Amino acid sequence: MNDLQARLLGCHERGDHRALVGLYREAADGADNAEAAGFFLTHAYIFALETNHPDAPALRARLVAMGRED
Repeated sequence: MNDLQARLLGCHERGDHRALVGLYREAADGADNAEAAGFFLTHAYIFALETNHPDAPALRARLVAMGRED
């Protein structure tokens, strides 16, 4: 398990959904293909919506640009 995976699991265990926004964005930024990036960005966006996170519009814009949201 790498550091990012450990941090993601820790936030899930603690229920820290606001922190998950940034961690899933980090995972998307480091993904090695578009499918993985889309998967992680979708998770970041969902947690952003749930927590009224200020990055929600930017995450949605990235998903739209990838053709994953319209």
